[in-house]
Amino acid sequence: MKYLDINQIYCGDARVLLQHIRPESVALSVWSPPYHVGKDYEKSMTFDEWESLLTTVIQLHFKLLKPGGFLAINIADILCFKDELLPKIMAENVSRKKISLTREQVLETWSKHPGYSRKQIAEVLGCSEQTVDRRVNGNNVRGGKYTSQTRVKLAGDLLEKAAYDASLYLYDRRIWVKDPAWENSRWHTISYRAIDEFEYVYIFWKPGITIVDRSRLQKDEWINWGSRAVWNIASVRTNDNHEAKFPLELPRRLIQMLTDVGDTVLDCFIGSGTTAAAAIIKNRNYIGIDKEAQYVKLANKTCYDAFQNKVAIENRHEHMTTFAESISG
Repeated sequence: MKYLDINQIYCGDARVLLQHIRPESVALSVWSPPYHVGKDYEKSMTFDEWESLLTTVIQLHFKLLKPGGFLAINIADILCFKDELLPKIMAENVSRKKISLTREQVLETWSKHPGYSRKQIAEVLGCSEQTVDRRVNGNNVRGGKYTSQTRVKLAGDLLEKAAYDASLYLYDRRIWVKDPAWENSRWHTISYRAIDEFEYVYIFWKPGITIVDRSRLQKDEWINWGSRAVWNIASVRTNDNHEAKFPLELPRRLIQMLTDVGDTVLDCFIGSGTTAAAAIIKNRNYIGIDKEAQYVKLANKTCYDAFQNKVAIENRHEHMTTFAESISG
């Protein structure tokens, strides 16, 4: 079999291409899958199809990871999607009502005027016919009460089961505290649900000897984030060329902490190429996969820019070193 070359971004289905990575060659796989929350690139996928995708991709990692290697998955632990099986009961959000009229008040008025039409009852109460109908027959009859409810589901147990079945075991988890997702949150004004302001990084381990080398991090890095469960990292400010980018600092920390120089890092949902850029910065090799050709192109540009910046920094450092030596000499 011809294996995928390192330091390349490949276009295709991860479930196919992962089978073409050299066995036991990847020290760390870092990726963030589609979250199944309605992004454009995942709208055609049902929840069952999404679950099958993640399960298959995780299972394929056992063969390609080095013994003692790691799989790190960044994901929002709470998923939300429409579910026809949930009861179609809408919340009565009294703070959003334009008038403080209750169902009991409407029924009481109607009992006093049993022969009145809905229009006449509305005139007595000083409201619209629609308001009378909504109070009597259920709030939001314009569509909401007939729309499928949103199912809220935890993702962590799904990932853990898929990994366990593949003989990959939960090693650790980190909490990424990001900026509150005001724009993307569907709940911040109409229910008691919290704003989405953190995600998890689940780290799974393939059985084997794992090298623990504290020298990979500076002392302040160990103190500030290496040994800390909560990572405060600002979100990407602009998702202009990809809907769901994570910040460079997230994969950079994982790569620095869990791999050595020259190791290979994999991202099978490479998107804009952030993981590969972090690998380049930290002198690691990379393999990237994405099913969208536009993102493969974007990831390649990200890698090119990261390499150019790295070369420029190294040249500047070399120049300053030479200059300092010439002065001291």
